[in-house]
Amino acid sequence: MCGLCGMLGGEHWTEEAAGAGASAPRRAERLRRVGFANTVLVHYGLRLDDWQGSSYVLSSRTGRSEIVATLVDAWQAAERMLGRGCDPLEPALIERLEREA
Repeated sequence: MCGLCGMLGGEHWTEEAAGAGASAPRRAERLRRVGFANTVLVHYGLRLDDWQGSSYVLSSRTGRSEIVATLVDAWQAAERMLGRGCDPLEPALIERLEREA
């Protein structure tokens, strides 16, 4: 999100309903996105939870947590917590996702 949109209270594009005329309520869409994010984050020992429909809480196995505003912020926070990048193309992650599919 650009700084101007953030100041005006604009919603990040990742928070929008999936497609025009989406039938699922906003909260259900949000929880679905959290579930998708967790399929990747669990590989790194992290978990994302919705917080009152307005923010997210990213937590590690050691109890470290951070409140973030958007999914983009969650990935940045994950990398800070880990001290390294979260690569969605990491071979071990892809292998685990294929095994579970």
